Amino acid sequence: MPRTRRPAPRQEPLPDAEIHSAGFRQTREARRSALVEDYVELIADLIEDGNEARQVDIAARLGVAQPTVAKMLARLASEGLVSRKPYRGVFLTEAGHAVAHQSRVRHQTVEAFLRSLGVSAETARIDAEGIEHHVSAETLEAFRRALAKA
Repeated sequence: MPRTRRPAPRQEPLPDAEIHSAGFRQTREARRSALVEDYVELIADLIEDGNEARQVDIAARLGVAQPTVAKMLARLASEGLVSRKPYRGVFLTEAGHAVAHQSRVRHQTVEAFLRSLGVSAETARIDAEGIEHHVSAETLEAFRRALAKA
């Protein structure tokens, strides 16, 4: 019978339950908003690149099926972040532009910070895509301060 390893004993006591749960709540909220932010930021990028943000292009760039995109676009429209026109692409509302801008700024900050640590451009871009949704305002500000000193 194989022996199972016991985890090493904790060095620090568990934090208070309310404090402990705050981190989990923040993570759940970040997961909920990450998809919305990814879609809105991509739509802004496609439009700024001189193209229409079409469902087929969104699906290709996110690596998902078109019905998945259609469902999310309906959600974004119901939340007032995008508008759709028949036989045309998707357009951001003012609220959508604000979400895209915030997401882009967070992404750029995280990516620049990772690059300042010596992470390659490609890895920093990929890693920033996930980190940007989970990083707190306090941590982002610390990243900015560290970048300003560099």
